[in-house]
Amino acid sequence: METLAQTVVSGALTGTLYAMIGVGLTVVFGVMRIINLAHGEMVMLGMFGAYWGQTLWRLDPFVSLLLWAPLMFVAGMGVYRFLLRPVVPGGELNTLLYTAGLSLLLANVALLLWSGDYRTITLSYGADPIRPLGIAVAVPLLVAFVLALALTGGLWALLMRTDLGRAIRATSQDAGAAVLMGIDVEKVAVITFGLGTALAAAAGVLLAPSLYLYPTVGELLVVKCFVVVVLGGLGSVPGAIAGGVLLGVVESLGAVYVSSTYKDGIGFVLLLAVLLYRPAGLFGVGRS
Repeated sequence: METLAQTVVSGALTGTLYAMIGVGLTVVFGVMRIINLAHGEMVMLGMFGAYWGQTLWRLDPFVSLLLWAPLMFVAGMGVYRFLLRPVVPGGELNTLLYTAGLSLLLANVALLLWSGDYRTITLSYGADPIRPLGIAVAVPLLVAFVLALALTGGLWALLMRTDLGRAIRATSQDAGAAVLMGIDVEKVAVITFGLGTALAAAAGVLLAPSLYLYPTVGELLVVKCFVVVVLGGLGSVPGAIAGGVLLGVVESLGAVYVSSTYKDGIGFVLLLAVLLYRPAGLFGVGRS
């Protein structure tokens, strides 16, 4: 029983970080119907930002979140404004192929700059776990969990309680009606893509102390991201949160009770099962 509790807690903590990645993709898709295949590379850039911040400037990775999230927000707005916006009118297939190319470009530039070596972030307070209720919890993972909750809660408050959030939700529901209501849909799209990019980079910063860093890590993370959003229902922010936690728990249970070798594969089996029996996602609403 103690092993089960330990496994579930560890999986839920990691799943919260998966949820942050999924939320970023979900917000972008909900507003612009863009499936951003470069989303994983945005996470990778956040991870390397945390690594180089510590290596070059002795900056704690979690403190560096205050630097990299705003920078990636601006970078995301620039990517949409100057690269993506011209191809959006061509339809979803165009944006899918374009972001796939952007993903390859970012990964290969990272390989050129930083080589394919695996790197890790070591924290002075990361050696000894704390043991609330007898369950061992790594301090970096706990800190990342708390920050992920704060960021996700902040996004929820933004969407629900601000004029910008209402504009984003209105655009997501019906862009044409939003225009008639006086909403600058183009401005909303730029800001939303920036938010999605910032969330991806923030998730990368929070994940960096717990994972190996390498330039192509985004390929694995974007697949996990799609598992999360499909589990939760594409376009649903609460669903992405629930899907991320569920994926983290399933992977953790699979690693302990099946094999750590097949941990990622177990998540993909879950994805296929959901697509087969519940295409709208576990928390999505099917079309009538």
